[in-house]
Amino acid sequence: MKLAELRKIAAQRITEPLIAVLARSRLKPNTLTWLALATSVIAAGTIVTNHLLISGVLVLLSGVLDILDGTLARLTSQTTRFGALLDSTFDRISEAVVLLGLLVLYARDGGSLEVVLVFSAMVSSFLTSYIRARAEGLGIDCPVGLFTRTERVIILALGLLLGQFYKFSILIALLVLAVFGFITVCQRLVYVWQQIKTQ
Repeated sequence: MKLAELRKIAAQRITEPLIAVLARSRLKPNTLTWLALATSVIAAGTIVTNHLLISGVLVLLSGVLDILDGTLARLTSQTTRFGALLDSTFDRISEAVVLLGLLVLYARDGGSLEVVLVFSAMVSSFLTSYIRARAEGLGIDCPVGLFTRTERVIILALGLLLGQFYKFSILIALLVLAVFGFITVCQRLVYVWQQIKTQ
């Protein structure tokens, strides 16, 4: 089974208990998209104030809301092209604002290595998403890659949750995000190159 299929099955398992309730409510998918962004902004604030356990929970909650908005849109036939664009845009902002919170935290404490890792994680995250978007603009579906947004959210949330007790866990999480993020960038570039060659 491919990694993309495993992600899809895992997302369905997570959302099934909630999505039926949401489908009966009057909540719009875009409302969940806005809530996911707002949760990430609050998470960034709790990072800056060094409440890492709370921020870890909020990052996970934002990730779940991000899964739910798309699922709700498909289930209730409310999918729109603008909704998809809004979701993708807010995903990038959400990641950036959480990483910005870490950047402020470490810059204030003089952590040079941590600042470099936060920057590297941010660059690899944006490149991963950009390559897929650019590939789709060229008519190539690009679902491949070891570290998509789901994995990034989980690793960052775990780093924050454990960071309340073990400071080095955030450093490890950032290192994983940076390294595996750039591996994913390479995977997607190679995949798109191979697809273009066969056209």
